Amino acid sequence: MNKDQIVQKLWSFCNLLRDDGLSYGDYVEQLTFLLFLKMADERTRPPFLTLKPLPRTHSWQSLLSKSQTQILPHYEAVLRNLGGREDLFGAVFHKAQSRFRDAAKFHKLVHALIDREEWSRYDTDVKGEAYEGLIEKSATEGKAGAGQYFTPRALVRSMVEVINPRVGTVKRPFTICDPACGTGGFLVAAHEFIRNQSASAGQLKYLNSRQLNGVELVDSVARLCVMNLVLHGIGGARSPISVTDALVQKHGEYDLVLANPPFGKKSSVTIVNDAGESSKESLIINRDDFWASTSNKQLNFLQHIFTILKQHGRAAVVLPDNVLFEGGAGETIRRELLKQADVHTLLRLPTGIFYAQGVKANVLFFDRKPAQEKPWTQRLWMYDLRTNMHFTLKENPLKRSDLDDFVGCYFGRPGSAVSAGEGSRHHRVETERFKSFSYDDLMKRDKVNLDIFWLKDEAMEESANLPAPEIIAADIAADLEAALEQFATIAEDLKGE
Repeated sequence: MNKDQIVQKLWSFCNLLRDDGLSYGDYVEQLTFLLFLKMADERTRPPFLTLKPLPRTHSWQSLLSKSQTQILPHYEAVLRNLGGREDLFGAVFHKAQSRFRDAAKFHKLVHALIDREEWSRYDTDVKGEAYEGLIEKSATEGKAGAGQYFTPRALVRSMVEVINPRVGTVKRPFTICDPACGTGGFLVAAHEFIRNQSASAGQLKYLNSRQLNGVELVDSVARLCVMNLVLHGIGGARSPISVTDALVQKHGEYDLVLANPPFGKKSSVTIVNDAGESSKESLIINRDDFWASTSNKQLNFLQHIFTILKQHGRAAVVLPDNVLFEGGAGETIRRELLKQADVHTLLRLPTGIFYAQGVKANVLFFDRKPAQEKPWTQRLWMYDLRTNMHFTLKENPLKRSDLDDFVGCYFGRPGSAVSAGEGSRHHRVETERFKSFSYDDLMKRDKVNLDIFWLKDEAMEESANLPAPEIIAADIAADLEAALEQFATIAEDLKGE
């Protein structure tokens, strides 16, 4: 079977199980448990022989041996047992719970779907792409679940291509981190990119076992991420994912950070900087390595990402528009970032590409630099992929080819799709959509506002060439949702005061 056939087969049971109360997200999570158990069993036997057998009482074979009346209680006991382990099984089954209620349907799923295939025999690429397809299908079809953690893969691949991660070894490490890793899209894309660079056996071993690191706050999402990485050949006996709040403290220093921090909600804690400034909420976290105190989660993630970069480390981060123009802490953070890092590229993303509605976002690229008096940012280049660009999740989704011009401009070859490493971002030229702004230009703007646009928006012109009504309605709805969210944040702040 190819990737699409595997996804279709796994998804074929979904409607049946939805009658049992399972959501799309629940279904993917429960499939993760069962597939992991089945493949663990396969790898204890020839021709694989790569894992030690699980205790017989909690193995895949024990599940097969149970009758319809016994299978659900036994499955719950298996989840509890495996969730307490300190290895890769513990990472997948931590706090795992069964969502099944109908024993007959569950029995059929185990025997008629999962057990009939030898999943380990499929190529890593096929298995990994199939699982990614399953997560994406869940994000597409469900209003909740994977969608809020899913970054469009076309965007992910282009970000990885231009940031150009390199191979590493134990002796010459090159570490990569996503501190808000969701289902692992950035880590998988970085793995694929590096693997295709004619890496040696030693470099591949380092890549698969130590080079990639992630942090995820939500248990259910972390296990999807771990499974995604495992199916792509990443992890081994060690889980590369830490399940914790990344903002609490530094969790290492890395050569490269790729991230799409969570949108849309204030942090449940308040960050207090070295000056003692804080906002009042239930839990206080002291970070004396932050420039400003704020309850804005995206601003805190931006500061956090700067702190976990090594000197000369590089970052590519998806951020909402408010990070570009918000005053107060936002202005302080922008000033410090432009001074202490080389903030060289900003990609303005189109609307309609994220599963969370109302999102207007950007990708910010910057390099951390050693301390000096002179600001490191000399010129910020902005690419506008938003004005007069219209995408939807299903009818007109963002494709990798839609980012070809940006990739070409990034490497100094406008209008062409180039492979990473060719050209140089130090030989860029301006185009209609690609403009540059000096450090002095940025400092003169009110509150160092980086929300800059220069193209004429055709949708604002009164002409016969207006966008279709559904596009106008979608844009209005997105703007209203964003405005309501900002008012809700203001109301929370006023209530706290």
